[in-house]
Amino acid sequence: MTMEMKDSGSVVLTAYHPHSPARIPGMEQSFVQDIPASHSPTSRKSLSRCRRINRMLSNESAPPAFSRSNSQASMDSTSMEDFWCEVESIKESREDGSEEAMLLEFKPADEGELEAEWLQDVGLSTLISGAEEEDGQALLSTLTRTQAAAVQKRYNTYTQTLRKKNKHTVRDVRDIFSTSDSSPTFETVPVSPVSSNGIQLPGQKPVWKSVSSKSCLDCGIDKGSPSITEELSYEVSFSESITVLPKTQEWPKNQRFKKEDSTLPKFIVRKSRFGLTEVGDLSPEDMKKIRYLSLIELTAFYDALGVELKRNRVERVRGRENGLFGVPLTVLLENDQKKVPGIKVPLIFQKLLLKLEETGLETEGILRVPGSASRVKNLHQELEAKFYEDTFDWDQVRNNDAAGLLKMFIRELPSPLFTVEYLPAFITLVEKISKIKLQLQALHLLIMLMPEANRDTAKAFLQFLKKVVANEGKNKMNLWNVSMIVAPNLFIYKGKRANQQEMQAAATTAHIVRLLIRYQDILWTVPSFLISQVRKMNEAAMNNSKRQLMFDKGVRKLLRRKTMERERPERPEGAVTFPPYLQSDIPEGVIRVYAPLHSKVSMAIQLNSQTKAKDILARFHCENSCGSSQNMRGQIQSLHEIGGNIGQHCLDPDAFMLDVYRANPQAEWVIKPKAS
Repeated sequence: MTMEMKDSGSVVLTAYHPHSPARIPGMEQSFVQDIPASHSPTSRKSLSRCRRINRMLSNESAPPAFSRSNSQASMDSTSMEDFWCEVESIKESREDGSEEAMLLEFKPADEGELEAEWLQDVGLSTLISGAEEEDGQALLSTLTRTQAAAVQKRYNTYTQTLRKKNKHTVRDVRDIFSTSDSSPTFETVPVSPVSSNGIQLPGQKPVWKSVSSKSCLDCGIDKGSPSITEELSYEVSFSESITVLPKTQEWPKNQRFKKEDSTLPKFIVRKSRFGLTEVGDLSPEDMKKIRYLSLIELTAFYDALGVELKRNRVERVRGRENGLFGVPLTVLLENDQKKVPGIKVPLIFQKLLLKLEETGLETEGILRVPGSASRVKNLHQELEAKFYEDTFDWDQVRNNDAAGLLKMFIRELPSPLFTVEYLPAFITLVEKISKIKLQLQALHLLIMLMPEANRDTAKAFLQFLKKVVANEGKNKMNLWNVSMIVAPNLFIYKGKRANQQEMQAAATTAHIVRLLIRYQDILWTVPSFLISQVRKMNEAAMNNSKRQLMFDKGVRKLLRRKTMERERPERPEGAVTFPPYLQSDIPEGVIRVYAPLHSKVSMAIQLNSQTKAKDILARFHCENSCGSSQNMRGQIQSLHEIGGNIGQHCLDPDAFMLDVYRANPQAEWVIKPKAS
């Protein structure tokens, strides 16, 4: 089967989210009070309604109000049946009162407010306040040509709106970007390829490793995959690469994509000499800058494609402050971290995934076949009462009931897992962008934009779904089946009846979930051009700080006078003012590596062009194999780059250390466990 996609108007996706237990309706087979599915009235009702909707979608002569979506025009009545049956299950559970739907309130946007919010969200509030903030200046100094154009466009709209309202005098855009009336010029970074995870080195070209099973991220299809493999590059910003497309190019109006798993392209991301960086490998401070840059880059990317980047403006929704279901992820994690410090995924979500991974991956129809409505309701109540007391009996939970609880947890989040704000952007990347490679790049930036709690929880969920698909031979759930079941739980609309917007986005959301599952390893890797920009931001901020210190001569004179007046005692022989690693007498190409958990805590290592991070780890392991700290045993040790032009960076074992050292010669090098 194939699916036609036309360049239709964008669909604004909204959501509603309940806070009370879901009742999983019919289609329960023999699980509903021991009544077979064929004799269950509710089951017959659900099947009948699902088939009625699918007949409506497949009817060529359907009335305009229920005309088939452009993205679904070639789908037959059975291809989306799982999706619509899941939608009906969710809605019936709310119609019978077991779930109370809470509508999210959307704020109307005044003229100029969207641009002002955008500037604040990308870390450029200084352009609104007029203050000379160092962070904003550092960010502006790193922008590429297309990124700077995106910022300038939003700032122009914002200032023009303020002038119309006569609120106050605003800065001219030429003062920010150093533009002239005749020929605008942007103070932007070069768009030539930059070293992965590093700074562009003079005369250096990216060096690629030969292809092997461990030298690249391989996100293809295990069986029946296409013979052509496409390579993704992280060296140049995605928006800059779009500029090579002909300006007159139009997206095909009758684009088609097939639902078979084997038709998805096979993408690889080769490791450069700097290796690859996963989301958890960077410090929270640097990831905050990645979010700023990702929103600017996503906006520039959509601008280059001629697509409007829409965002929802939603009033803050307060969820429950305690319990398990209907509680914001940040609140759940705050409560869980009191029991397990450093945890990144809520304990209840982890336990549900673990239960299903241990016993449910081979269950036929897992996720699709619902459990007993009454059992799921009772289990939900029992979990709320007993989970944190560690008295809940997980052995009593059947696999289909656990799957129902898992989906209920996701649906009842006060804010959707993929955030209300960017749900329209997710829909647009499929509705308006034709090539899967471009869809993947947009999706990649959206993942970088997600709040940390949402991104970590989504990753855990997608890893589980990947395992479900890997067991297709036994559970009969392929990638498209899983995507159809999961999509309505992630992208839920307002209202209690299947409306036209839902029909339009059904296949679209299923396709998004399919991309998330298939290419998750790529999507959770930080693009190297963003890391390079973060390094430049940090360097610019440090230079600004140095200039500020040099400028403040009065403070320097005062400190000098106070120092001379102070009577300094004679330093005892052998005393050290600074630790050894702060001394600058280490020769060029030699790094001192520290390993606090090893018996030999430091070692000077001469680097050459072939020294990798894993070679240094192996050397420390060999030197300390008998005397390592008890705390270190059983932990995976990694080499970290700390300080200089990066906050903290867990290095890829395959990273060539001389290249990393040259990109950040002021860094410290520490061996310690990788953050989980």
